[in-house]
Amino acid sequence: MTLKITVPPLPAEPGPAAWNALLPEPAAPRVLAEKRTADWLVIGAGFAGLAAAKRLSQLRPDDTIVILEALRVAEGPAGRNSGFMIDLPHDLTSEDYGGALESDRAQTRANRAAIDFAQAMAEEAELSAEAFNRCGKINGAATDKGHQHNLDYAKHLENLGEAYQMLDAHAMRQLTGIEYYKSGLFTPGSAMIQPALYVRSLAEAIGSNRVTLYEHSPVRSLQRVDGTWEVQTEQGQVTAPKVILGVNGLINDFGFYQGRLMHFNTFGSMTRALTDDEVQALGGEANWHLTPADPMGTTVRRTFGTGGHRLVVRNRFSFDPNYAVPPSRFDNINRDHDRSFADRFPMLAGIEMEYRWGGRICLSPNNVGAFGEVEDGLFSACCQNALGTAKGTLVGMAAAEMATGNQSEYLDYLLKEPAPSRVPGGPFKSLGATAVIKWNEFRAGREF
Repeated sequence: MTLKITVPPLPAEPGPAAWNALLPEPAAPRVLAEKRTADWLVIGAGFAGLAAAKRLSQLRPDDTIVILEALRVAEGPAGRNSGFMIDLPHDLTSEDYGGALESDRAQTRANRAAIDFAQAMAEEAELSAEAFNRCGKINGAATDKGHQHNLDYAKHLENLGEAYQMLDAHAMRQLTGIEYYKSGLFTPGSAMIQPALYVRSLAEAIGSNRVTLYEHSPVRSLQRVDGTWEVQTEQGQVTAPKVILGVNGLINDFGFYQGRLMHFNTFGSMTRALTDDEVQALGGEANWHLTPADPMGTTVRRTFGTGGHRLVVRNRFSFDPNYAVPPSRFDNINRDHDRSFADRFPMLAGIEMEYRWGGRICLSPNNVGAFGEVEDGLFSACCQNALGTAKGTLVGMAAAEMATGNQSEYLDYLLKEPAPSRVPGGPFKSLGATAVIKWNEFRAGREF
């Protein structure tokens, strides 16, 4: 019996991949323009795909592995990420943190297994602290409501037996140089990455005579014939008995989980490099990383590394079931970024944003992944629920374990999750989702 899956062209990405633009130009890509056979094929060279390929190379060191990336590594969603690799559950809008201790502990163990794996890859590849740094992160609260969320979450962390540190307004001012935040909640287990440097470095390190990465090689069709998958790209073909899909929300374009995944974009803006005078006017520390106490608020990073001193703000979500972001919406979002930046950094009034971009994220209604064997020999490591750095790494590792017949605690954790539930709303779901997003952004107030 023959099964054939036709894959549509890749959707356009809004704006440049800013983190990648800070790095030196990579070497010319290796494009698949031949017929290849391999023991394993991994589609996608983001967090999930690279983790899957690395784990496969550990479990089956004598097997050949091909990785297909539709763009250049770090030009897609992985390189557009905000760079927070988070270990703890952090739904700060929960009204009641009680009763979820065991599930949160299981989720934390799984997330930490992924971060441990990422750290091991980073150390093996000799990545710099700019690329990967397990330094923790801070939830910044700009309002009394946000501060209360931090206090409530701190109680939950105490019940979990997790370490944390509360920072008052003075400590936040010392850290950031600004007077915007009432408090911060520091947790030590998260890692911060420069997303493009991280994935580019791992992709380079994983290459060998057994592992081959092809870029600019989008998949156009998959066909299963006599127990083997034949995958066509624009210029070539790969034949392999087993395939792992690390394509996040684009798993829908491969024909799976239809009506069960929700597609959004989230957006970032990055300043040009700050001058020495601007750095002095800002004050504070050279590197810090804040997620908002309200999930619809503004994520802020200050970085000092390749590209100099820069500030990044990230907020706004748009529901985009067809992936496309209209230019007018992108313009409105950029204006919101400018307002959020100006509110926080009045001493830097008028500074230009050098890069503005969007990145696709995928959520399921019940906050689970699209994980498992979807056809014989075809494995999905997808739907990262806006936590691509850790969740993508986790599902990539687990897909390799599952496909090779191995077991692990984190694989068992994922296999116990239910399937993604159906997206509610029918033909009006886009209007409903957009209204909910706008209302929650309004409610976030000064956290936005």
